[in-house]
Amino acid sequence: MKSSSSLNVPLPQSRVFLFFVLLVSSLLLGTAAITRTTSSNSSTFVKAEERATEQQHEERNEEKYFHEAGWTMEMSHYDGRYFKAVVPYEEHREVLQHLIRSYLSVTSSLGLETWLAHGTLLGWWWNGRIMPWDYDLDVQVSIATLDHMARNFNATFHEWNYVANETSGEQVTKTYLLDINPNYVEIERMQGQNVIDARWIDTATGMFVDITGLVERNARLSPGVWSCKNYHRYQTRDIWPLRETTFEGVEARIPYEFEEILIGEYGEKSLVVTEWEGHRWDEDQKEWVRIPNNDTESEQAL
Repeated sequence: MKSSSSLNVPLPQSRVFLFFVLLVSSLLLGTAAITRTTSSNSSTFVKAEERATEQQHEERNEEKYFHEAGWTMEMSHYDGRYFKAVVPYEEHREVLQHLIRSYLSVTSSLGLETWLAHGTLLGWWWNGRIMPWDYDLDVQVSIATLDHMARNFNATFHEWNYVANETSGEQVTKTYLLDINPNYVEIERMQGQNVIDARWIDTATGMFVDITGLVERNARLSPGVWSCKNYHRYQTRDIWPLRETTFEGVEARIPYEFEEILIGEYGEKSLVVTEWEGHRWDEDQKEWVRIPNNDTESEQAL
């Protein structure tokens, strides 16, 4: 009986004690779970917050800075301010040659780091020249260089002299405008109206070089990842150190991993297909030659 009475703990106190133990355990387990969840999902929360910020940018009214001569593919290659007439096929490549030669020469003299990109880089890969079906040119710069250009060289006109006739030695002077889009400071794409950060414009025809800036959009979570507003992404090692080369007869620079970049953007076929956009690659001439109209049509454009 004595031993029996020694185990006779009042029932209400037992329940309180048990409840207290369960409560403390639950709190401890809950705290640990919350800690684990917070740790594992911190990057998710940050990304969600960034996406919300991007959506806010997209919802804002965005005014387009550069205005092309028209909405068709053909007219989109001309700046509306300087457009006079469509440059025919037989003449457009020469216009583009002077555009890129002048751009590369002037930026070099000003100490600006820039490199070939997109279809222009692909043209370099094949034979160091502009592909004859291209009607525009693409280059890239870092955001630091772009900011320097904006602060020191925006809206500046540059004269470029070239020999038009080798026999007579006749020289021609052309004028180009370096125009920086004031929206270059917006690192988000927003509504896509200002994905081009700057242009080098031929004031005689309106044709231009597109200049886009690369920026580390999230140096804290994704260090070493660079991109433009048009969703082209690169690792630091893809771009730097830049390689020195020549393009259309003048000194130029290209990304370090140029082949990897081209395959990523255009696919492996872009480096092996020898018939494209109404042209055929002539291995003897090392040149893209226009296919006569009665030949088989080429594959779709890059």
